[in-house]
Amino acid sequence: MVGKTRRTPESSAASREGTLRWSVERRLAFIEERLFWLGEVNRADLIGAFGVSASQASQDIARYLELEPDGLAYDKSAKRYVAGADFRPVLAAPDAARFLGELRLAGLGILPADATLLGGGAPFDTAPIPERRIDPYVLRAVLAAIRARQALVVTYQSMRREKPGRRLIAPKALAFDGFRWHARAFDFESREFRDFVLGRMTRPAADLRSERRLADAPARDADWESFVDLVIAPHPGLTRAQARAISLDYGIQRGSGRIRVRRALLFYALKRLGLDVPPETRPPNEQHIVLLNREEIERLKPAAQQI
Repeated sequence: MVGKTRRTPESSAASREGTLRWSVERRLAFIEERLFWLGEVNRADLIGAFGVSASQASQDIARYLELEPDGLAYDKSAKRYVAGADFRPVLAAPDAARFLGELRLAGLGILPADATLLGGGAPFDTAPIPERRIDPYVLRAVLAAIRARQALVVTYQSMRREKPGRRLIAPKALAFDGFRWHARAFDFESREFRDFVLGRMTRPAADLRSERRLADAPARDADWESFVDLVIAPHPGLTRAQARAISLDYGIQRGSGRIRVRRALLFYALKRLGLDVPPETRPPNEQHIVLLNREEIERLKPAAQQI
């Protein structure tokens, strides 16, 4: 529109603060996201997603139109609003990570496909990952121990012992290594902070002498609280075009990029990125990136603290 003052997402959000209920805000955000990602929205979309009445859906769309977004037109034959190429969100900047995250959750079976922004309308799939089942009662006990700062007794099947045994641990945090969930915990047997795979735990029970035991345990997990940077670059064996493609994949600019990781998770990060071995171990078409600060990282001697 000629002569219209453009509202930024920040100014729009500030002017609406405290004036709209959370449920209305959610529906307005839904309208905008449907317009941006799918290019269209109508009352049926809101009715299906939120279970509101037709009149409420009409009011929500009208309220969004009051924000005067550019690039919208009404298609009378389809009875829906259509976003043109010049449509720009006015409530918030579009978030590709959130959108694709919904698809990933749908691919894992956690979120129904028709509950995503696409509503199941776009074909997608994910590479299969073996399901790592976790007992919800074990997870609840670990969470309770973390919140209460208490010790926990669990039956644990380690990789190092033939049979499961009882272990006394003090959980500090949860950690995901890309495939499995762990409880980062102080292990009273080894007197070290270790990673306990949640799926290998059974029979959790609160330790009745937690206060006395924890008084003799370290208060800080230095490896968990400290971070290191992995300095990466495209593999030198790649062609120029391949290196440009990998730079785009990893957000590498001016020849190098950085990935920040907790020192406690360093072993897992290196392994998942293929940086746990020298670059010549694999051909460039399999190992796309190399570690520029390998000497610094190797001095840290990252090792699996999983048991």
